[in-house]
Amino acid sequence: MYTARAATSRLAQISKQFTPQVRAMATLNTKFKLNTGADIPAVGFGTWQDKDAQEGAVTEALKAGYTHIDTARIYGTEPAVGAAIKKSGIPRSQIFITTKLWNNAHHPDDVEPALDASLSDLGTDYVDLYLMHWPVAFARGESAFPKDSNGKIINGETDYVDTWKAMEKAFKKGKAKAIGISNFSRKDTERLLKETEVVPAANQLEVHPYLQQLEACEWFKSKGIHVQHYSPFGNQNETYSKGQGMSKVIDDPTLVEIGKKYGKNGAQVALAWGIAQGHSVLPKSKTTSRIKDNLDGDFRLDKADLDQIRSVDKQLRFNDPSANFGFNFYIGEDGKVE
Repeated sequence: MYTARAATSRLAQISKQFTPQVRAMATLNTKFKLNTGADIPAVGFGTWQDKDAQEGAVTEALKAGYTHIDTARIYGTEPAVGAAIKKSGIPRSQIFITTKLWNNAHHPDDVEPALDASLSDLGTDYVDLYLMHWPVAFARGESAFPKDSNGKIINGETDYVDTWKAMEKAFKKGKAKAIGISNFSRKDTERLLKETEVVPAANQLEVHPYLQQLEACEWFKSKGIHVQHYSPFGNQNETYSKGQGMSKVIDDPTLVEIGKKYGKNGAQVALAWGIAQGHSVLPKSKTTSRIKDNLDGDFRLDKADLDQIRSVDKQLRFNDPSANFGFNFYIGEDGKVE
């Protein structure tokens, strides 16, 4: 009689016939736990830029197997994300949606209406994660980037602690199943923890092999805050002027060489490295083949390879809009240039 135990034993024997490298080829569909108890898929699909291409791109991502979509009010891609999800026929409960509060809606009276507008465009009555995009307020109003006659951003008077308290209310109403932050330093976050009630579920940061932020990430983890990597390929995005005129992070010889061992490319190794840290990663693409390749970045790297990747850290930050946004971001953090 062929029992379930025998079948399990046979499966284990077959698995042992493959090298670790071959077994690593499959997408692992890794998930992590937020401090709310909810699961967050390790690989999310980013929707920043290419606004008009996003409905098709998200459609391809959902077909490929993504269950985590990341958007933001400022991206202008929430309607496209909502339309793609609706067309997919995938139950809402099976998709993890993140969106973000923009800087011109930081006043406590504006937070819930801003979330309601996002929910309407997304075609849902809740988001799984709602982030404060930056710890700085712009002037209230319709303009996403309010400027004075000299072209300088007009800042608002709202403190990010008061914005967070308004987000807590939306969280308690169930409109956001979890709330979090983005681009917050440890210093910014420490103050938030001291003066508010709900511990952020996540902090979305620029993290990649050239800006690993190991100490900061461990600190966030110790506070129960999950770290997410935006721009996990670093200067692959040409928007970052600081990354121009130098080779791409994903073409780093160490990443490329490690990738050969697993039949992967440098981009996939960068993603696998992030996941190995216990972080979720948010690659973006509008190319079908790359969309699929990025999802396959969820594979297991050997410890020796992880140790080798640690050596490529250059503490090189590509995104710091402090001068333009009227707020000194990332004080005391790796890659901060004063």
